[in-house]
Amino acid sequence: MIGVTNISKAYKTLKVIENFSIEFEKGKISCIFGASGSGKTTLLNILTGITKMDSGQRINLEDKRFSYVFQEDRLLPFATAKQNLMFVLEDRYDKKEAEERAKKYLEVVGLSRFMDSYPHELSGGMQRRVSFARALAYEGDVLILDEPFKGLDQKLKKSLIEFVKSYLKKDDAYVILVTHDMQEAVTLSDCIYKVNGPELKIVEKIIVDEAMKEQVKEKMLLIDKI
Repeated sequence: MIGVTNISKAYKTLKVIENFSIEFEKGKISCIFGASGSGKTTLLNILTGITKMDSGQRINLEDKRFSYVFQEDRLLPFATAKQNLMFVLEDRYDKKEAEERAKKYLEVVGLSRFMDSYPHELSGGMQRRVSFARALAYEGDVLILDEPFKGLDQKLKKSLIEFVKSYLKKDDAYVILVTHDMQEAVTLSDCIYKVNGPELKIVEKIIVDEAMKEQVKEKMLLIDKI
């Protein structure tokens, strides 16, 4: 189990998070579902150590590696698609394996032909796919997905959802999804925390069962036929 206990974070007079606790289970996809501006991204940045909390504790996170799909693509403008992956991967893998992984995951997101293209030569959706490929290729202990599917067509979205699910086959893997799309949340998640804020609060915890997933699947099939 990983998580945070009694954490607080304020920006000047705005209390974004106050005495907040949450836990995430290994081998499960946990979703934090709520409106923009409620404090979800601040929570993710505290979990990963990007943002320092004012008080509280991070639980079992100190030795974890993180793969992160940010809301923004955060690509290096002076590096090609492949180089953007290599920049991260060479921190963990030797050069040969890093290159193999970069090529493999750019192919996974349908960008084999564009691995030598620079971000400004790619569409917004393609840049999003590079960001996704970078996170999947790194294979951290915790995969963080912050609104990961925006700008992607339905076919690619379905394909990437399957790769996210397969990520859990990795030993000790955790997946944390942030979204305000309930179809994404139900399709992908085992557990949904509905939140509001600021201050960030859990208003409901939903355990997603197969019946719920089937209902969403049926709706998506109807949409595909239109």
